[in-house]
Amino acid sequence: MSGGRRARRAGRHRRADGSEVVVVTGATGGVGRATARAFGARGSSVALLARGEHALERAAAEVREGGGRALPLVVDVSDAAAVDAAAARIEEELGPIDIWVNAAFTTVFAPVPEVSPEELKRATEVTYFGFVHGTQAALRHMTPRDRGTIVQVGSALAQRSVPLQAVYCGAKHAIQGFTESLRCELLHDRSGVRVTMVQMPGLNTPQFDWVLTRLPRHPRPVAPVYQPEVAAEAVLYAADHPERREYWVGGSTVATLLGQKLAPGLLDRYLARTGYDGQQTDQPVDPSRPVNLWKPPDDTAPADYGAHGIFDDEAHPRSLQFWLSRNRRPLAMAAAVTATAAVALADGMRRRLRAGGTEASLRRAAHAVRGPWA
Repeated sequence: MSGGRRARRAGRHRRADGSEVVVVTGATGGVGRATARAFGARGSSVALLARGEHALERAAAEVREGGGRALPLVVDVSDAAAVDAAAARIEEELGPIDIWVNAAFTTVFAPVPEVSPEELKRATEVTYFGFVHGTQAALRHMTPRDRGTIVQVGSALAQRSVPLQAVYCGAKHAIQGFTESLRCELLHDRSGVRVTMVQMPGLNTPQFDWVLTRLPRHPRPVAPVYQPEVAAEAVLYAADHPERREYWVGGSTVATLLGQKLAPGLLDRYLARTGYDGQQTDQPVDPSRPVNLWKPPDDTAPADYGAHGIFDDEAHPRSLQFWLSRNRRPLAMAAAVTATAAVALADGMRRRLRAGGTEASLRRAAHAVRGPWA
């Protein structure tokens, strides 16, 4: 089977009735919540995996209100057996899984010496192994059918670490390495299954209200900040166009990843100066705030943090960079057509000028032959 046919097959999940079966982990908050809602709005059947039962029911209601089917499942993605069982139930109740989106995570905001071994283990089990378990569960069902797409919700921090987030950066780097190995294996097997990664910028999600932190001030995303709907749009586009190995969202992500390739040492020094204040607000940390590392803070009513965090006032609702990236081919074609037209126009003007110059020269020559008495 040709590469083009495999790509078309992997990138087109919609059935004759317009439906598709999608799994979203971490579906109760932030990017996962916005992504589940976006898939529901286009009529997908969405399985929502997360720990918080109350928030899961609210997220499922949003999917149904948008026009999709919803199957909320209480699952801790660090438990491989539970993820496998969820995948089997999804296939039984909704049908064959077409798209699997890994978005669940938890972390610790603290300098490295202040992170306990238990905290590091727990955050890594959820964030890294949660992606691994989800990916393996998806592959067990997709590989025999030779079709399907896995989308890994990544971060600019998967390739460029920042201070105070060693736990998160380490897990995201691990996901990057795991995904690259898997991609090579799928290519070797000429598989119709596709895997792609979406590298995100700083996002206005609720994680900053419930993350375990030992910082003196309230944690915040690195500016510039984008709304989670920007991330969800990118995830849906990546799911529909998984031929690219990864997508970058936001100008800051592009600048960070290019800077890491060109001048990593300079970035080290820059982040050493700006990375502490840039990840904290001016407000002190509330000692009574919830922490989601060990248990979900949205398990019972009325707790439901939704998709947005507390940074709506500064969060961008769209990414010009991602729009340009998504439309790079038609934009390149338009630029080529414009350039061709400009060249043709300039060539025509030169021809007219040369013709005009020849006519003037002939008139001057004739006048010289006739002389002033003619």
